Amino acid sequence: MSATPGATPTIVLVGHGMVGQRFLEALAERGLTATHRVVVLCEEPRPAYDRVQLTSYFSGTTPEELSLTDEEFIAAHGIELHVGDPAESVDRDTRTVTARSGLTVGYDVLVLATGSYPFVPPVPGKDAEGCFVYRTIEDLLAIEEYARRRATTGAVVGGGLLGLEAAGALKGLGLAAHIVEFAPRLMPVQVDDGGGAALLRTIEGMGLTVHTGTGTQEIVAGEDGAVTGMKLSDGSELATDMVVFSAGVRPRDQLARDCGLAVGERGGISVDAQCRTVGDPRVFAIGECAQAVDGRVYGLVAPGYEQAETAAATIAADEAEFTGADLSTKLKLLGVDVASFGDAHGTAEGCLDVVYSDSRAGLYKKLVIGRDGTLLGGILVGDAEAYGTLRALTGSVPPVSPESLVLPAGAGAGAQLGPSALPDEAVICSCHNVTKGAIRGAVTEHRCTTVPEVKKCTKAGTGCGSCVKVLGQLVTAELEASGVEVDKGLCGCFARTREELYEIVLALRITSYQDLLDRYGREGARGGDGCEICKPAIASVIASLAPAIGADGYVLDGEQAALQDTNDHFLANLQKNGSYSVVPRVPGGEIAPEKLIVIGEIARDFGLYTKITGGQRIDMFGARVEQLPLIWARLVDAGFESGHAYGKSLRTVKSCVGSTWCRYGVQDSVRMAIDLELRYRGLRSPHKLKSAVSGCARECAEAQSKDFGVIATANGWNLYVGGNGGATPRHADLLAQDLSDAELVRLIDRFLMFYIRTADRLERTSVWLERVPGGLDHVRDVVVHDSLGICAELESLMAAHVAGYRDEWAETVNDPEKLARFVSFVNAPDTPDPVVGFVPERDQMKPDLPLLSIGMRPADDVLEGSAQR
Repeated sequence: MSATPGATPTIVLVGHGMVGQRFLEALAERGLTATHRVVVLCEEPRPAYDRVQLTSYFSGTTPEELSLTDEEFIAAHGIELHVGDPAESVDRDTRTVTARSGLTVGYDVLVLATGSYPFVPPVPGKDAEGCFVYRTIEDLLAIEEYARRRATTGAVVGGGLLGLEAAGALKGLGLAAHIVEFAPRLMPVQVDDGGGAALLRTIEGMGLTVHTGTGTQEIVAGEDGAVTGMKLSDGSELATDMVVFSAGVRPRDQLARDCGLAVGERGGISVDAQCRTVGDPRVFAIGECAQAVDGRVYGLVAPGYEQAETAAATIAADEAEFTGADLSTKLKLLGVDVASFGDAHGTAEGCLDVVYSDSRAGLYKKLVIGRDGTLLGGILVGDAEAYGTLRALTGSVPPVSPESLVLPAGAGAGAQLGPSALPDEAVICSCHNVTKGAIRGAVTEHRCTTVPEVKKCTKAGTGCGSCVKVLGQLVTAELEASGVEVDKGLCGCFARTREELYEIVLALRITSYQDLLDRYGREGARGGDGCEICKPAIASVIASLAPAIGADGYVLDGEQAALQDTNDHFLANLQKNGSYSVVPRVPGGEIAPEKLIVIGEIARDFGLYTKITGGQRIDMFGARVEQLPLIWARLVDAGFESGHAYGKSLRTVKSCVGSTWCRYGVQDSVRMAIDLELRYRGLRSPHKLKSAVSGCARECAEAQSKDFGVIATANGWNLYVGGNGGATPRHADLLAQDLSDAELVRLIDRFLMFYIRTADRLERTSVWLERVPGGLDHVRDVVVHDSLGICAELESLMAAHVAGYRDEWAETVNDPEKLARFVSFVNAPDTPDPVVGFVPERDQMKPDLPLLSIGMRPADDVLEGSAQR
């Protein structure tokens, strides 16, 4: 059939990825779905999904959660969506498109959004069994199944964005992972040599093996045709069972070539500024298949969205054009922040670099500055917190010195430079080209009062999500400037903050969540069940204050049991295959041989996987829920207690051997670490707490990356606070120096209780210290100089905690009623969970993951990482 004069005009969209979906939304916003028939031909067996977040599938995100397609939207706008039925030919003379199924559709407007395909280097053996690409959900399903069935080692060809994500996925599947990159550094497009070096150190520290400056010459297969190894261009060979190609993408322009449309010399359908194809104004091309007027094929989602907007506007006879786009990107690769913006590589004539590098912490920050002081671009590795502000300032002279913008958080004037310093024309959301002025207008003109409302009004924050934090800050600032009271309540159930609720619980000795909700909850929440935000937060507050307010400190007693996070429900860490891990406390990392033997015997008898953690403890993985009390009973009999690896509480106090053994040690760091760990064990807090004690300035225990860290001096102890070695590393700040033992303990008591009292839910000390007005100086005034007159109360609360401490494992194994909850199936308590299975590896066992278990949601701590140290 062909388009018929007088009939309803037809728009045919070929391809239904992220850009294709955005094009449909742009049509609907302009009313074109009401005046046109819209037909979509989609090659994949599922509608559009978030390819940017593809790797999150391996951490529990389901394909349904990745979906960008609302069935109600498709139905409401009468869109004819054909999945699994790609276009195979276009006849521009008759203006028809024919799909694989034989369906032929006439068009008045044809939009090609066919995207790109993975580039596979033409090396011998590339088609062997065990070779994959990393592009679609179906690719991930195939990789997952093959890895589970017959692979122990995997190699990724390509060290760019998708290559690093693919390597992380292989590691997450339990494989030893290698990355092979032809360029001399990882992510060569986004970062320079310094950034690549910082990224390399961090990634190698995660256990991945990186081969840079070498290419793949051949894929070696065995007699059965399956991959057994790789030959590299440097002459070396790599044994591997699986190869994942992630060496870049190429525009999918074959459909355009076949129907005679012009393409670029290096691929990509040639389009003009309105995204019309060259030579045929009825045909448009958008996204990764299109070559823009500047000669680029854009591989980022933000330019694709802008092209989708431009094409829809042109079809609606509105003025719009796409002549180029911002290539700034902010990524999180294997938990490492990587960002680049503007002229990141400093190509402008006469430009200067401002660089901050800390190889130990894996930090690298570079700003490119013009001779007139203009910020031209930059690279951030390891800490991209300032990305939103810096990218928006690009092209202008920052209001503070460039040096302060790259210093660690809290160390310079840049720490106080926030979104308020940006001009209204600064682009906050590059995905949808939303400026600060538009966001302010959403608040002042459209009466938006929440971030979700502003998102709906402007689309800011609905793309890659990297601007959401800045967006929230702008909305809050604009509301406050307008005199509107900002709702800072903990959640929809409570209008008060966590800090205010803490004060209420303490002052009124409230020991029940339900009592607090009924008395101080919002009008519609009283008498209800609460929500998943406030229940664990209030449970933590009550547990923190239990001895002082007369509450039972055991977290699984009565009402408290229903309030806990996933891990706390069973006093153990839930793992990806449904089993649990057990981490007994080993204060200061010191353990007697007899106790080592007990751990070994328990691991042997229960068939558990054992691993030394980063916090100097021994983790035992693979316990079924009904085995937990049996394991705890033997540990308790041997003198062990819970290490609280599952709780928002103190995890470990790490130590070096100190003056007892080390010739450099000036204080007994082991004794101090043990004393501190035993004092603060079981202390429930807004987030997990980690500590360390180093016996000299050589800092072998890495105390400056901890929530509170202690370093010995010739005159006593230096106390550092607010450090974090996790996803956003931060060096701790010096709070006080040359302290005696008693002075040190007193200040830590005060610091921890002040943090517990004033921090927000799930807020690490590092984030809290930067958020508190006045920062470190204010905290020092409070806990050292007692400026608020509350230090006696803080010390009293800590003393009550120390006096009231009880081991949760011992409490459980000695109470038959508590033991009753530790079963896989309540109606069949003796039946083990059949999903929990294991296979041998390296003389131990590892999870045997059926495809069904991948959809499980890990607990909060598991998602965050370093959960069990």
